[in-house]
Amino acid sequence: MPRIVYVNGRYLPYAEAGVHVEDRGFQFADSVYEVCEVKGGALIDTTRHLARLARSLSELKIAVPMAERALRHVLSEVVRRNRVRNGIVYLQVTRGQAARDFLFPGPDTEPTLVALARSIDPAKVAAKAKQGISIRSVPDQRWGRCDLKTVMLLPAALAKEVARTAGAQEAWFVDEAGFVTEGASSNAWIVRADGFVLTRPLDSRLLGGVTRATALEVLKAQGVPVEQRSFTIAEAQAAKEAFVTSASATVMPVVRIDGRAVADGKPGPVTLRLREKFHDLAEITPV
Repeated sequence: MPRIVYVNGRYLPYAEAGVHVEDRGFQFADSVYEVCEVKGGALIDTTRHLARLARSLSELKIAVPMAERALRHVLSEVVRRNRVRNGIVYLQVTRGQAARDFLFPGPDTEPTLVALARSIDPAKVAAKAKQGISIRSVPDQRWGRCDLKTVMLLPAALAKEVARTAGAQEAWFVDEAGFVTEGASSNAWIVRADGFVLTRPLDSRLLGGVTRATALEVLKAQGVPVEQRSFTIAEAQAAKEAFVTSASATVMPVVRIDGRAVADGKPGPVTLRLREKFHDLAEITPV
């Protein structure tokens, strides 16, 4: 079955889907997006994803493309038409098509809405989690509003390439003060020797991950102490455990940072239990 993509009111075959060459998302990265996990044919944490989307749109003064109920229907329909049981659904909203100008176009400009879904083999993700991943640290040279989920992802792509060249699977950005902000496509966490879980508090330097928010609830339910404060690469390398969270991988153990093993170089019990129990508290919306 060919992949189906939603573009501005139409469900199109993948090869026929496209936007105008003067779409502001293409020319200015004037666009925001969300990625929702699909597990067992259901959408995970949709309410939080759509709330973050609404915030990003509001902060950038991009028009809301449709009512939330209609948007939920589009996401479900894209998942259903592509027969995705496990994977992700991707949603992107741009300011729309207009003659190229740095100034925002008029309020009558219709936003562009694109949604697509793709499968991810859960067995492959589980196998990766069993082994854990490696991290490469890079200087954080991104813009100052990383709390908005925009498509300005070139620094993240460059960081991912640096990580891949070094034999790592993810990059952690480090700010000018030497503290980890977040991963190129994830939030960063460590577990101290005393059992406290650390993750950076939310500010404009990092995205408030939906998976991060649910993970905090799961840790609280498990009675695991959490401290939201910044940490350095040295602290992370000396930690008892480390992990990242994202919609596509939920909770992924980190076993090596900049070539140095974290503890014994194996996924730790706090991380593995969090991964196991994550969907017990996540919002699950059948398609």
